[in-house]
Amino acid sequence: MMAWSPVLLGILVLSVFPGPSGADRAMPKLADRKLCADEECSHPISMAVALQDYVAPDCRFLTVYRGQVVYVFSKLKGRGRLFWGGSVQGEYYGDAAARLGYFPSSIVREDLTLKPGKIDMKTDKWDFYCQ
Repeated sequence: MMAWSPVLLGILVLSVFPGPSGADRAMPKLADRKLCADEECSHPISMAVALQDYVAPDCRFLTVYRGQVVYVFSKLKGRGRLFWGGSVQGEYYGDAAARLGYFPSSIVREDLTLKPGKIDMKTDKWDFYCQ
């Protein structure tokens, strides 16, 4: 029978159970309230087209490229009112899973309203959580 050294055993345990990483963390809130199309904020408010590129400054935000279609799911209110939440569609992401994030409302043009964003909701830590 092979004897396991403490170092090898430690490497094995860390590779199987990686523990918390630096990326999993709550980030500062951009706003205390948001407008959504439904109570779960799961229905898009509108479809918009990006008018310019935007590079995400941190994990709360989306990188958006000019011409991409953006689905808008929330519009922040108060101090964060210049930012909307949504997901991008287009060839830049290919087969990658869609990701939600924030972007400046000034970089998109809303082309199609899907459902009015009239539900006023509180934001919580999960709205700004990084994975």
